[in-house]
Amino acid sequence: MNILVTGAGGQLGSELRDLAEAHSDWTFHFFDRSDLPLDNAGLLAEAFDRVQPSVCINAAAYTAVDKAESEKEQAYAINGTAVGALALLCARYNALLLHVSTDYVFNGEGKQPYRETDPVSPLGVYGASKLEGERLALAAHKKVVIVRTSWVYSYYGKNFVKTMLRLLREKESIGVVADQLGRPTYARNLAKALLGIVAEYKQCSDNRFHGVYHYADRGEITWFDLASAVKELIQAPCVIHPLTTAQYPTPARRPAYSVLDTTRIEEAFDVDICDWKDSLRRCLARF
Repeated sequence: MNILVTGAGGQLGSELRDLAEAHSDWTFHFFDRSDLPLDNAGLLAEAFDRVQPSVCINAAAYTAVDKAESEKEQAYAINGTAVGALALLCARYNALLLHVSTDYVFNGEGKQPYRETDPVSPLGVYGASKLEGERLALAAHKKVVIVRTSWVYSYYGKNFVKTMLRLLREKESIGVVADQLGRPTYARNLAKALLGIVAEYKQCSDNRFHGVYHYADRGEITWFDLASAVKELIQAPCVIHPLTTAQYPTPARRPAYSVLDTTRIEEAFDVDICDWKDSLRRCLARF
């Protein structure tokens, strides 16, 4: 089975590359942004023609949430139009498209974990562009699994946990937002879940392989809670002060509540959801 992976240089793509070694019966073809920019339709078509994939895992995205507010065209080109193009190519080759989306499709005004069927209403360009990609993909192909996730961190790339590791060692005190609630996601866990879906797809084909699912590690916490857990695990003396969202203004609005309900993916694919702090501990051990 040929598996084409985009975004191979990012957090999720790097974790997928590490895990690929355990699947010797599958042939992975990894493409990073320099190899395969998603907004280049010609290169996408050439890559599909060369690989002839059974599965495409789209781990690439425009993820600069604040810059997206001033780079709307680029965000939509990568998160929207390109995802639709990927779905059309997957349809041409009868391949499954596994596409990763975001909790930012919700406005954060909810009071209970968001289910896949809940109304979407993005607050900014990033969330709106990701939602556009979802819609285009689902309309273009009958084999599209969209996995929305939240608060992703990893040993690789740039992310909140790595920033906290640096600041907690460099500063005497820092401030972290304490009024936004969500579920952190260790990218390695997400990568395992995606490969688990691929394994299921290899064995059967049914309506599970078209639709939207949510994946995140178990536990509802704030960014302040996550930073405090990092501080505790590395035993840093730095003092962390809780901030309100208003005290930490950003160009893009963040959802105040973006907890995702993961029941559907657990039941459909027998996915194991890990505790957020255990996952954080495992990630930090790699440093």
